[in-house]
Amino acid sequence: MNIAVIRGDGIGPEIVGEALNILNIIAEKFNLKFNYQDVYMGGCAIDKFGEPLPDVSVKACLNSDAVLLGAVGGPKWDLQQPENRPEKGLLKLRNALGVYANIRPAKMFNALKSACPLRDDIANKGIDFIVIRELTGGIYFGEHFINEDKDFARDVMTYSKLEIERIAKIAFETARIRNKKVTSVDKANVLATSRIWREIVNNIAKDYSDIELNHMYVDNASMQIVKDPSQFDVILTENMFGDILSDEASQITGSIGLIPSASLGADNTPWLYEPIHGSAPDIAGQNKANPIGTILAAAMMLRYSFKLEDAARAIEQAVNKILDEGWRTGDIFDAKHDDKNKLLGCKEIAEAIGERI
Repeated sequence: MNIAVIRGDGIGPEIVGEALNILNIIAEKFNLKFNYQDVYMGGCAIDKFGEPLPDVSVKACLNSDAVLLGAVGGPKWDLQQPENRPEKGLLKLRNALGVYANIRPAKMFNALKSACPLRDDIANKGIDFIVIRELTGGIYFGEHFINEDKDFARDVMTYSKLEIERIAKIAFETARIRNKKVTSVDKANVLATSRIWREIVNNIAKDYSDIELNHMYVDNASMQIVKDPSQFDVILTENMFGDILSDEASQITGSIGLIPSASLGADNTPWLYEPIHGSAPDIAGQNKANPIGTILAAAMMLRYSFKLEDAARAIEQAVNKILDEGWRTGDIFDAKHDDKNKLLGCKEIAEAIGERI
């Protein structure tokens, strides 16, 4: 099993390094063999190659079985031209891999209820839903224009029937193995793309009579996620809405550092796995980063790309165990309950997870 490894910028090298250590423990436990190839993307690629994703990196990723990514970007590269920013490398990579479905779970660990910013009566109802975000269409991939005088700008949002149908099918299939409910989020009262989105989703729903479908405007969805997150099972939405809502969802679970994501495409292409947080350059190299999101992303890779359910579950159970035991990184450490919390660094908490495996 060949894995392209993009360590990236900021805390990326630290969190990816710990995720690889966990994969090595899994390989020994389950008699597996992982081959890693380091690939440059983001600011580090700009420094080395003058661009955020050189062709050699694209080729390496396409020749792999899966891609594991840390995080890219940082203030060092803020003055780059927009077309050469580190984040452009990520958009280019998603496009090259053809990964059109971003799966972001929002699940609150029982041990971290105290870190949930919502009222106890809301948090106690539980948070366990998945945001399925269309990843290669919409305004992020539309035309972007600023005139010479810089007093006018335009960003174009487009969607095709194919793009909407294929992401909708993934949402309904996911709901079928969960709690059989899909909430499609759009802005159909304003946007033409949302109106066609809603119509096509309704047509796809006809093939899934066992799944409950409801529609929600994105502004209402953003409110409902904090008012009563327990009402959601699978949230289906377009690229920009999904980007925003999944980040909101990550905060109500306790910390953005805990949330993994998988970006899936065609069966014959490598898929992309990463934590949803950024590169956090302010704590880079200080052993303060939370590697759990990246470690759980590696678990998603085992599950989706390699069909290794037992191995994926072993990682997830170990993460649950160390959290139940009170081990914490700084972002989830509760100083008010330091008698129950035990603070660890990035390296040490990953070692604790490895020991539980």
